[in-house]
Amino acid sequence: MLTLTVITMIVLLMLGFPMMVPLLVASLMLLFLVIDMGNVGLLMGQMISGVQSWALAAVPLFIFAADLMTRGHTSQRLLDLVQSFVGHLRGGLPITTAASCTLFGAVSGSTQATVVAMGGPMRPKLLEKGYSDAFSIALIINASDIALLIPPSIGMIIYGVVSGASIGDLFIAGILPGLLILLLISVYCWITSIRMGIEPEERASWAHRCEALKKAILPLGFPLVVVGGIYGGIFSPTEAAAIAVLYALILEIVILRSVNVKELWDIALSTGLITAVVFILVAAGNAFTYTISFAGIPQAILDPVIASIGDSPTMVLALIAVSFFIGCMFVDPIVVILILTPLFKPAVEASGLDPIHVGVIVTLQAAIGSATPPFGCDIFTAMAIFRRPYFDVIRGTLPFILILLFATLLLVMFPSLSLWLPSLAH
Repeated sequence: MLTLTVITMIVLLMLGFPMMVPLLVASLMLLFLVIDMGNVGLLMGQMISGVQSWALAAVPLFIFAADLMTRGHTSQRLLDLVQSFVGHLRGGLPITTAASCTLFGAVSGSTQATVVAMGGPMRPKLLEKGYSDAFSIALIINASDIALLIPPSIGMIIYGVVSGASIGDLFIAGILPGLLILLLISVYCWITSIRMGIEPEERASWAHRCEALKKAILPLGFPLVVVGGIYGGIFSPTEAAAIAVLYALILEIVILRSVNVKELWDIALSTGLITAVVFILVAAGNAFTYTISFAGIPQAILDPVIASIGDSPTMVLALIAVSFFIGCMFVDPIVVILILTPLFKPAVEASGLDPIHVGVIVTLQAAIGSATPPFGCDIFTAMAIFRRPYFDVIRGTLPFILILLFATLLLVMFPSLSLWLPSLAH
């Protein structure tokens, strides 16, 4: 049964079908062969229940807010602010790129939106300064992955819905790991710049820095409103997403005047298309998870492995990290989170692991998978934005993937990196 399911899905993927088709076909096949041939309504019920959670309403709202700010001036203002403070350092331009991706991730929650917003202005500057195209593209793709850890993270919303963990706690738990990854990437950029003999930019004057800070104050208010509002007890994470849209509308349309009302239709249409894809994946993933669990496939694979490692928290975390990393290399991270999270839940509970810490590990693997060959979604976004072939885009990614894996190891070994901020908030 397992072999037939895997072969069916691989064939459909190789034929070019989008991920939801192999998920649904495999679910139907298992339904007919194992569960109840005549009860297709059972599968439909699982798909509907998969998207009924009120917390999922935050996803289209955060996507809409990110689209608004990508079209507007937010990304450029954040970029100017970072460059004014770190541009004069050795490796200042790539460090500016990484830090700007982190800041924009804190207002978008989307890796792909960050690639689009930061890649456009920064890649030409990096090339002009003398950095290779492979390094520049890989830097933009992998630094954008921090957006999946820094709140508001769409990946954490999906994990919170599936696992039942607090989305607010997940948001704040991702801040330190995100900053850790930024530090590691910055060190690599510094070393690379020394090795390539690239001189730093001129130091910006304090007058220029103050002007850049003044222009960036309102965009920087976005994460403060979202995270501060949640932990101040003013609104829930889902309500925070609605506030984020209102904030983005006022900022980009009324104050900055960078987006006009006529553009809202196109922005809403783009948001609707992305949301439809996400929700179809969530529905299909929930149906697939139900059918394979009923058929006993995950238990047959994971139970012997989990039994062999016992209830050691470190070993369980390592197994989770490896499983999610491998899964996200081949399948959309949302689907992997939907399928694997329920399967590992018994092992997490038995080992006494904090589900918030597990959520950070899982989200980090989703972030790595977004930029890892062969099917990382950010790779294909970069191909479209930069108009470069597949192998040119992935050529420089290996050092950054190793950095992200090293960050995973640190998080596995030192859970306080994830749990310290949530502990302060309670």
